[in-house]
Amino acid sequence: MSGKKIAVRYYSKSGNTKKLAERIAAVAGCNAETTDVDLREKVDILFLGAAVYWAGIDKSVKEYIERLDKSMVGKVVIFSTSALAERAVPSIKKHLTAKKIKVVAEDFYCHGQFASLHRGKPDEKDLVAVEEFTRKIIG
Repeated sequence: MSGKKIAVRYYSKSGNTKKLAERIAAVAGCNAETTDVDLREKVDILFLGAAVYWAGIDKSVKEYIERLDKSMVGKVVIFSTSALAERAVPSIKKHLTAKKIKVVAEDFYCHGQFASLHRGKPDEKDLVAVEEFTRKIIG
């Protein structure tokens, strides 16, 4: 689409963040892969997604960031879901900036379904919004 090399990585227990990752990847022309899969080549933009579980990001996301080689990433765009107001963005950003990896100021967030909270979220409106966000970031 833009000539930029793009990768999408995510961690999702419930499938909410995975839905966003798959839409981002569809727009970016790449595959959405879990944080178990390290980058194989240098990318201009890495979309990294996760959710908040028990007031923090999962340890596998922290471990992924720890393994991330800053020379392999131009910049990171964070996306997240959660059932409550707290978002994963500040925690992910803190871990990335500690490694001196550039993080784009804009991020994408929407509610995700958890038990009876936010049924059906992310919904089609959220998925269209993440597509528009991705197009804007990619340029």
